[in-house]
Amino acid sequence: MRTFDFAPLYRSTVGFDRLFSMLDQAARAEPSTQWPPYDIEKVTDDAYRITMAVAGFSQDEIELTQHDTTLVVTGQKKDRDEERAFLHRGIAARAFRQTFNLADHVRVIGASLENGLLAVELKREVPEALKPRRIAIGGNQAAVGQDNAPAQVEHRAKAA
Repeated sequence: MRTFDFAPLYRSTVGFDRLFSMLDQAARAEPSTQWPPYDIEKVTDDAYRITMAVAGFSQDEIELTQHDTTLVVTGQKKDRDEERAFLHRGIAARAFRQTFNLADHVRVIGASLENGLLAVELKREVPEALKPRRIAIGGNQAAVGQDNAPAQVEHRAKAA
């Protein structure tokens, strides 16, 4: 297994601590995080979907929690098997806890459970104050508010 030393990057960068911590955490991922299986899909430029295969779990047995930039999905089966006698048990019903690190300004906008698949819808919503803005050149006026409109340039045809 390869290990990376991020110490030189810590010394020469400012504000990337979270990125290096996530890379370090990904390198130490435990095999238990591979169940239940899941897909991460980019739906549009600012929308994502996590789909998890949670066969046998009902809505009241799954909990989604978003705290800051972390999404935690946990599943805990309720004991309903006392009256059932299994000859073979092949459907995994073990408890799980899956953690996803989300980028800044990504939040959960909804979740649904259908046909044993849990779909979690995510959307990136960058605040207006953090979006790029156009700065006027010349004059002594300070830029007022956000001006995200595309710059209008007049084209004049020169007569030859």
